Amino acid sequence: MIELMIVVVIIGILATLGYNGYSSMVDNARNVAAMGDIKAISYAVDDYYVQFGTFPTSLAVVGHGDTEDPWGNPYEFQVISGPGGGTRKDKNLVPINSDYDLYSMGADGRSAPPLTANHSKDDIIRANNGGFIGLAINY
Repeated sequence: MIELMIVVVIIGILATLGYNGYSSMVDNARNVAAMGDIKAISYAVDDYYVQFGTFPTSLAVVGHGDTEDPWGNPYEFQVISGPGGGTRKDKNLVPINSDYDLYSMGADGRSAPPLTANHSKDDIIRANNGGFIGLAINY
């Protein structure tokens, strides 16, 4: 009976370790998928700008209005029209883009303008006018 209990405990420990590893891989895959989507959407927005000399008013204009991030939320898009107003900001509260903001709110589905906010740390962002695409916490 004791041997059976030991086997059950060992199986439980292995299952827990396996699940944690699997969960981490799924999270990483979702992050990479969101980064790829943001890069593709960014190309479409930049192409629109080259053709028309202005940024689109929404992602629907460039054919990505229905595009959802891996967590089922729409990508956020905002053209920056003036200095600092409502834009995403880094740890020094400096805007991270000068053309437009494009990001996913990440796994928690919430965000705030400063990247240092707890709700923003898991966001997948486009920063440096497209020079950086990745997790907000890594920017």
